[in-house]
Amino acid sequence: MNNLQRLQMEVSIQLEQDKLTVYLHENGLQPFDEYNPQSATNKKQIYQSALSVLESIANNPQNLKNYKLDDMTISDFADNLMSRIDQLERKIRSLKTDEQLQNESNFFMLFAE
Repeated sequence: MNNLQRLQMEVSIQLEQDKLTVYLHENGLQPFDEYNPQSATNKKQIYQSALSVLESIANNPQNLKNYKLDDMTISDFADNLMSRIDQLERKIRSLKTDEQLQNESNFFMLFAE
C-alpha cells in the first residue's frame, strides 16, 4: 500500500488523485512511496494530510447544506465533519514522531545536584 492509497482509506471521500497528491506533498510525503505503518512519523503525516483534506471540504459552504432526496435525508454533514476534524486534531497532537520516540526515556531525575 502506498501513501496515496492510505490517505484515500483514511478520508473515505472520493477526490481526484491530483488533489490528494498535493495534500501529501504539503505534509512531506511522496504519494507513491510505500506506506510504513511502523513509522510514527509516516502515520502522523497521513493524519495531517487527512486533516488538510477535511478542512478544505469544510471551507466549501455548498457541502455543508442539509439535503433531502425523495424520502432520504442527509443532514448534519457539517456537524459530523467538524467532529471528525476535532478528532483528527486531538489524535495528531497526541502522536509522536519517530525522533521523539527514540529520544524518550522511561525515567527522570527527581533530584539534581
